[in-house]
Amino acid sequence: VQLQASGGGLVQAGGSLRLSCAVSGRTFSRYTVGWFRQAPGEERELVAAMRWSGVSSYISSSVKGRFTISRDNAQNTVYLQANGLKPEDTAVYYCAADPGSSIRYRAYEYDYWGQGTLVTVSS
Repeated sequence: VQLQASGGGLVQAGGSLRLSCAVSGRTFSRYTVGWFRQAPGEERELVAAMRWSGVSSYISSSVKGRFTISRDNAQNTVYLQANGLKPEDTAVYYCAADPGSSIRYRAYEYDYWGQGTLVTVSS
């Protein structure tokens, strides 16, 4: 499985970005795709995740009400729509895939990773 993340950039507080994660390589109908972020000196944390089937999803309490996760099956792409961005959202954002049977929350549980995309939110 290969993942390609894109869409990061510099935005002012209150602004929006849409991150994209293009997934390819094998059948992943039973996978979870997650968006993690890692700020300098911090651990990598799960921001949002969804089963590729769409049956379930997860949004971290730190971004609930501001971020949403969605997918486009035809494009094999998972999106993270980030609205109402805050300076504390500044981080490198990664997408990852996990072939496990349910949504998991730890970075080490995800087998496949894309390169990160940097999100910088200025105050």
